[in-house]
Amino acid sequence: MASEDRFRPAADLADLRESGRELVALDGRSIALFDHEGSVRAVDNACPHMGFPLVRGTVDEGVLTCHWHHARFELSCGDTFDPWADDVRTYPVEVRDGTVYVDPRPDSDEPPAVRWSNRLEDGLEQNLRLVVAKSVIGLLDAGVEPTEPLSTGVRFGCRYRRDGWGSGLTILTAMANVLSDLDPDDRKRALYQGLVHVAGDVSDEPPRFEQDALGATDADFDRLRSWFRENVEVRDPDGAERVLRTAIAAGHDDAELAGMVAAAATDHRYLDTGHVLDFVNKACEALDHVGWDRADEVLPSLVRGLARADRAEESAEWRRPIDLAGTLDDVFADLDDHVDAGAGETWSRPDDLLDTLLGDDPNDVVDALTEAIRAGATPVQLADVVAFAAGTRVARFSTTNEFGDWNTVHHTFTYANAVHRLAERTGAAELYRGVFDAAVNVYLDRFLNTPPAPLPDPTPDADPAAALETLSAAFDAEGRVNDAGRAAAGFLDGGGDPARLRRELGGALLREDAGFHTYQALEAGFRQAATRPPEEARTLLVGVARYLAAHSPTRREREQTFGIAARLQRGESVYGEDADL
Repeated sequence: MASEDRFRPAADLADLRESGRELVALDGRSIALFDHEGSVRAVDNACPHMGFPLVRGTVDEGVLTCHWHHARFELSCGDTFDPWADDVRTYPVEVRDGTVYVDPRPDSDEPPAVRWSNRLEDGLEQNLRLVVAKSVIGLLDAGVEPTEPLSTGVRFGCRYRRDGWGSGLTILTAMANVLSDLDPDDRKRALYQGLVHVAGDVSDEPPRFEQDALGATDADFDRLRSWFRENVEVRDPDGAERVLRTAIAAGHDDAELAGMVAAAATDHRYLDTGHVLDFVNKACEALDHVGWDRADEVLPSLVRGLARADRAEESAEWRRPIDLAGTLDDVFADLDDHVDAGAGETWSRPDDLLDTLLGDDPNDVVDALTEAIRAGATPVQLADVVAFAAGTRVARFSTTNEFGDWNTVHHTFTYANAVHRLAERTGAAELYRGVFDAAVNVYLDRFLNTPPAPLPDPTPDADPAAALETLSAAFDAEGRVNDAGRAAAGFLDGGGDPARLRRELGGALLREDAGFHTYQALEAGFRQAATRPPEEARTLLVGVARYLAAHSPTRREREQTFGIAARLQRGESVYGEDADL
């Protein structure tokens, strides 16, 4: 009898048989009743796809079809024939003395965390943007930590894309890195955007098949490093993967593993316009979030891209009219001697080093960095100043250049940021080579600051609120690059909180159909600005604002999808006339 206490009278059986369907409200639930083939069935009235009232659907041969997007459901159990639609909830029904009774507890009601975790897998596998959005919102609303959907996305992207780590996983990790800079709702947007890009990267791609570790897990680590670099050198990804898995299985720590991969990524110049080393850094940062116990799932995804990358020394600009690659070969041949000369020395950044890096003489650049190493400069110290020089190129990019040239200065900056981050992580001497590579690219990018866009003059009397309004308006119209830079600078000059500016910039990015580079630009700018003095941070955030404005507005289709998912999660209607149903 206890179960009967849960049933509620819902409809007169004769009336239901006459109409074929009825809409009832029980315990705050809107339930559609159907009389079909001699049985009474009860389902949620809201279609799980986009909320259209199922009571307006069609039932034929046990299949309920929604009339909005034609999602189909098996009426007795609620299972969908269409993975993009989700299953509809069904409710227990009893008929007593001509009255239909319904238990408003669903037949199956998984905990939200379990349900949305499973749906996220479906959304990634089927590349379903709306399902991914619903899943992220549902998981975070259920109190699940952001690392869980992040981990799902990282593992999925690494496993099911033959070419391994790519732009989607980089975007996802970059967004995970800036979650603390964002408003709570924008944290959902950030994970959604990253996961959508992972799903897009994997869609229609063959999976990646893993190589096994070698049996030689007791091999000396230096020998494993040598084997790994040799296999990358001869473009053998399978051999390199086996060695890397051997090092992981042997229990070497995160700094050793990161240094091993980073060394191979700097054996040649500026691989794939800097993407390879940036991917290495992002894979390491992803493991920081999801745990280095998953290194065997993540790091091998880097190997194929590492072994098959284009090498900048093979390009004309690195060989003519000045043999930049040859100059660096000479420096690197004596790198150990330079490092030994600086042992025990304490280096301080010279006042003119930034100007030298931004100058037009590559020999001066190389000499200045070499002298710094001999004076005791660490990879972290040199990567820090070179990253700021690269960020300055972005902040002072001249809009008289072709639009595509934004990518050139951007690539240098994100590469320099990756060198800096990996140097902080490993301290590996091989990363000096990455410093030189980044500095050479800062030199090569000099014409993109000709003439340089002026950094905004200080405006200590600026109104921060008005500056934010100007910034927002700049993202809603094409070509307002300099307006955005001045607004970001004015906000800071007027005493605005840098954290507020980061929230505004992050929110603006996440509402656009941004491309790979725009996500990178924001994350690298935020990370580089975070630990710098106010004047340098101002320059970098001006660069972020200008880059975002140059790439805005877009159609904002992904934001529309996210908005629909958010409204459905709140129980709102997404169609006007049926808002009260």
